[in-house]
Amino acid sequence: MLARMLKIIYDFGYDARARELMTIDAHSADAAADAADSGADARFAALPCRPGKIVAVHLSYASRAAQRGRRPDAPSYFFKASSSVAASGGVVERPAGTELLAFEGEIALVIGRTARRVAIDDAWLHVGWVTASNDLGLYDLRAADKGSNVRSKGGDGFTPIGPTLIPAALVDPAGLRVRTWVNGDLRQEGSTDDLLFPLAQIVADLSQHFTLEPGDVVLTGTPAGSSVIVPGDVVEVEVDAPAIGQTSGHLVTTVVDGPDIPFDAALGSLPAVDDVQREEAWGSTEAAGLAADGVSTRGSAARSTTGGTLTPQLREKLLRTPVAALSQQLRTRGLNAVTIDGVRPLHPAQKLVGTAKTLRFVPGREDLFASHGGGYNAQKRAFDAVGEGEVIVIEARGEAGSGTLGDVLAIRAHARHAAGIVTDGGVRDIDAVTAIGIPVYTAGAHPAVLGRKHVPWDVDVTIACGGTTVQPGDIIVGDADGVIVVPPHLAEEVATAALAQEDEDGWIAARVAEGHPIDGLFPMNTEWRAAYEASREGARR
Repeated sequence: MLARMLKIIYDFGYDARARELMTIDAHSADAAADAADSGADARFAALPCRPGKIVAVHLSYASRAAQRGRRPDAPSYFFKASSSVAASGGVVERPAGTELLAFEGEIALVIGRTARRVAIDDAWLHVGWVTASNDLGLYDLRAADKGSNVRSKGGDGFTPIGPTLIPAALVDPAGLRVRTWVNGDLRQEGSTDDLLFPLAQIVADLSQHFTLEPGDVVLTGTPAGSSVIVPGDVVEVEVDAPAIGQTSGHLVTTVVDGPDIPFDAALGSLPAVDDVQREEAWGSTEAAGLAADGVSTRGSAARSTTGGTLTPQLREKLLRTPVAALSQQLRTRGLNAVTIDGVRPLHPAQKLVGTAKTLRFVPGREDLFASHGGGYNAQKRAFDAVGEGEVIVIEARGEAGSGTLGDVLAIRAHARHAAGIVTDGGVRDIDAVTAIGIPVYTAGAHPAVLGRKHVPWDVDVTIACGGTTVQPGDIIVGDADGVIVVPPHLAEEVATAALAQEDEDGWIAARVAEGHPIDGLFPMNTEWRAAYEASREGARR
């Protein structure tokens, strides 16, 4: 079956990589496919054969690294059992006595050609197919595994793969996308241009340590957005190559309760969780239902958007929403003075979403700096107290004639899992701050220390930054266009409206690209509006 598919690729004249793959391991692909067709083992129906090994990457996406607060210099790996593979449409059991089963949508590479000590430029030739995978894990057993993930990620059904293989020869490895839905809500979206380590590098690196054989599977890591799932949840993962319209289809897994059979302490380690594991599994203290003092708030208003709280679902939505689209929606609601002007990102490709923790500087004055600038001042207190997912927003009055932070403070914010830093003043040690990887928006670089122009004065108060007012708890969103302040009580409404407008604008852009004139189309008149609504209705069917 798979060999016949490769022959079709060959016959239609695809590039040399496809022709090469057609001749590689074709007999084993046919044999494995015939076995799958005969119903030998439905778990491996989407694969050319049962994998000899499954290798998974610990941390590979910049978005996930930012969420975790650590950015690896090189890829690291763990193994998963081939018995953990499951087909689309199956179920995964959450074992009795556990609570932290988490999904991780990933791009899976299926090796098509034996790879041993291959160069990075040749590595992609050894990949036969790509497809969707779900690297499920049980945080309750993670501490006992001490990094090996043998028990936490090796359970039966913990590696769904499929449902359709995309020939690797057809796709640009830098142009793949992975998305995950839970109960129909999009929870993860990442593309390979966000990878810390290109897919070819991962294959080449693994091949310098051991042989990758046909049928082996490499799980390439997950983007930000992974979280806990519970019995009754339905998880869907899709990998696609949007530029050429190739898709794996939706890999569907339903969570169910496992049998009421507890783990036996006489045999080995028991499941155990603490608040650290809960934060890691859910993605944040807020999502885990933990207050700052460690008291559980799960099920209370702390996890709802009624009062404007930044929930994981709202955060994910804002990560997909351009700042320009938010600006347009806020403007229609009468809010124009909501942009932080005069600041530019050190990492234009990184999105910033978080809640404001404010820090106020007043103009430099020698006597006031003597009383407020030394010791454990407001600046140091702010960076020591910033919480996970918060953005330190600094009022420096647009004065970029000295630094308002340097590399040490940026490292502290990063270690505290802050979402980012926004200052309308300067940044010292700007190359070092940039290398740390935390999103930073600044008015520019300056070598001078704080006391030249500023006195650190107060924290957690209403401030002015870049010409707008920022209050503690305001939602801060930044991208390459700049930074915007979203009132919490409007965040869900404007994000939803902005994404809907983005869909509409994308449809209009496609019509313009087809040659239609702008008049009557942008904005849409009655005729075009009807055509747009009809296309949406057709897409929903």
